Amino acid sequence: MEKLFLLMVMLATCCAAPTDLSDKVFVFPKETNTDHVKLLTSKTSFDAVTVCLRFFTDLTRNYGLFSLATVAHSNDFLLFKRDTNDVMSVQARGGSTNFLSLSFPPNSWHSMCATWNSQNGVAQLWVDGKQTIKRFIHSGQPISGKPITILGQEQDTYGGGFDAGQSFIGMISRLHMWDYVLSAAEIQRYVEDANFSPGNVFNWRALDYEIVGNVLVEEEIL
Repeated sequence: MEKLFLLMVMLATCCAAPTDLSDKVFVFPKETNTDHVKLLTSKTSFDAVTVCLRFFTDLTRNYGLFSLATVAHSNDFLLFKRDTNDVMSVQARGGSTNFLSLSFPPNSWHSMCATWNSQNGVAQLWVDGKQTIKRFIHSGQPISGKPITILGQEQDTYGGGFDAGQSFIGMISRLHMWDYVLSAAEIQRYVEDANFSPGNVFNWRALDYEIVGNVLVEEEIL
């Protein structure tokens, strides 16, 4: 009987259905080097990336928003807010660039989409519906290998190396990731929440994830 119970628990864990998080948010309530959300996908190769999300925080220090690592690179795709108020760092395949002169007023919801194409190495941000210039990061090498994708922490090693001083405190919602660069029109539809194509890597409406530590799922209040 005990073995049957353990088998049922294992099956429930490995075969849990994706969760529709529409009108929900992840809440990261404290500074920590442990608490995070791990996003799960079977995909292991990415010629290009688009990540869109919404976030709300009052932090003025450094913090990681989205951290995708592989065995080869702990920063295979990273969105990292610098402690300079108007700077967002985007890293891909170990390369990095800073997007400048942005605006992130505290205690407000912000939408952000980040794109990167491995063929030409070019990245771009869209912040609250406004596009930035395009900046070169790294070209000629797609992201490959089993990814570990983390919200709430920045990975300095594959799946770990967390620093409490870089942890995210606040709320994250409506996260999607695609393995291609979205068009400007599709990004605008995401910003307006107007019938856009959901992410084919991570889809907020059907998300596979694991919570580690004190991260809450609550109703989204706009």
